[in-house]
Amino acid sequence: MAKQVFINLAVTDLQKSMDFYTALGFTNNPQFSDDTAKCMLWSDTIYVMLLTHEKFLNFTNKPIADTKTNIAGLFSLSTDSIDEVNNIVNNGLNVGGTEPNEMRDYGFMQQRTIEDFDGHTWEVFYMDMSKMPTE
Repeated sequence: MAKQVFINLAVTDLQKSMDFYTALGFTNNPQFSDDTAKCMLWSDTIYVMLLTHEKFLNFTNKPIADTKTNIAGLFSLSTDSIDEVNNIVNNGLNVGGTEPNEMRDYGFMQQRTIEDFDGHTWEVFYMDMSKMPTE
């Protein structure tokens, strides 16, 4: 079995969050979705679990961080082109996401940031390894 990554995010509005992640290019896996959780696939091995606060609290004794004002993690999505970076972020902005800063260009990598309605932060990037500095 291939190793998989599941990122669990506490969200305040499950349907609105599912619509946001769908706009970014994720697809819903109904097998692991119900009224308290939506499983969103980025690839065959990368999943984002959108969980209501009540459901999320079943997995932890810690309080849920306010990710609108505090950073709890940076999640990154690689793409095949700068056009794909722009399409993903623009689609997210069109459904109400926010872009907290301008695109960053590191020469070998271009990166944009988008936040969902709960403030979860995603770095969407394209990296051209042929332009990677050697030193």
